[in-house]
Amino acid sequence: QVQLVESGGGLVQAGGSLRLSCAASGRTFSAGAMGWFRQAPGKEREFVANIWSSGIPYYSNSVKGRFTISRDNAKNTVYLQMNSLKPEDTALYYCALDPTDNGRFDYWGQGIQVNVSA
Repeated sequence: QVQLVESGGGLVQAGGSLRLSCAASGRTFSAGAMGWFRQAPGKEREFVANIWSSGIPYYSNSVKGRFTISRDNAKNTVYLQMNSLKPEDTALYYCALDPTDNGRFDYWGQGIQVNVSA
């Protein structure tokens, strides 16, 4: 049984920073890709960033240059460092696991709220 548990969300002023963490259990972590997605009220869920098993990251244009994704395979944890936050970054953020490193995310966390005030 795969479990993904996010932490680190909260309320921050625009221009501030937050770091999200996602701890994975129940499956080999290092062989897969990990990703972050988000969903704002009234909008569809969108891709934020992912990091392949090789360690190579990929970002959406909306967060490139502001967010950094990283992983610690020894801790089965993926991180999302979010800097220069904007009110439009407000959303429920989800962690996801792609166990076969092929771009298909089969496992999802429950999500964690990030609120950025103007």
